Amino acid sequence: MTALVRLRLDLAYDGSGFAGWARQPGRRTVQGVIEDALGRVLRLDPPPVLTVAGRTDAGVHARGQVAHVVLPVAAYSQVGGTLPRRMAGVLPPDVRIWRIEQAPDGFDARFSALSRRYAYRVCDNPVGVDPMRRHEVLWHPRPLDLDRMNAASALLLGENDFAAYCRRREGATTIRRLLRYDWERESADVAVATVVADAFCHSMVRAIVGALLSVGDRRRPVEWPAEVLSAGVRDSAVQVLPPHGLTLEEVTYPEAGLLASRAQETRRVRVLGATAPEERQAG
Repeated sequence: MTALVRLRLDLAYDGSGFAGWARQPGRRTVQGVIEDALGRVLRLDPPPVLTVAGRTDAGVHARGQVAHVVLPVAAYSQVGGTLPRRMAGVLPPDVRIWRIEQAPDGFDARFSALSRRYAYRVCDNPVGVDPMRRHEVLWHPRPLDLDRMNAASALLLGENDFAAYCRRREGATTIRRLLRYDWERESADVAVATVVADAFCHSMVRAIVGALLSVGDRRRPVEWPAEVLSAGVRDSAVQVLPPHGLTLEEVTYPEAGLLASRAQETRRVRVLGATAPEERQAG
């Protein structure tokens, strides 16, 4: 049998030029670019396959993405600690791998994760966004009241069925535990939403942020996003915001001794009110 080693990769990317994380035939994706670079550096054909903490959509950025890859020990031993530098030499400038290290026993980038933290940035300057930030900040031409938005976002916290804010996928649960959702001013005209959950279903972050913009500019009452959540069905009044304002900032994991048990717990079927969740979709 071939001896294998599991590596953890900490990485970042500008999502503007990618059709999302997941490899797709004929399209430029983050997964495809990194896997092809690994195959080239390690001389592996086919290239190794990455498992990621959160599969971001087209146009979404990441500053704190995490992935793992399983490699033959023989291939890895040829490069060892030089792998990050070698990867930097072949990766395009819109992707960086900051660290590559041997993963602890039981580590799974997706299933061992405790939480993901996203940020969504919105500029409410009536004349527009700083041109230098146009690829990472959404322009919303109406002034936003963050006190109203924070009051509304607090009503969404906890474990709920977020079907009203998710794009359904076959076999995927929409039950999620929202751990944090709040707004603050990053600058005079840029507001940032910080959203933390154990996992996210498809389009969830951009939908719950879109709902709060309607509250912040006073088109909807503070209670409206929670009422949509309780209804449990997609509401056409909820705007799913463009992807470019969204950045995956951080993925957190338990201490090394709890990684395997966390992964096992996460794989279980999630039922509202139960203590053992399952992550069908992350990110």
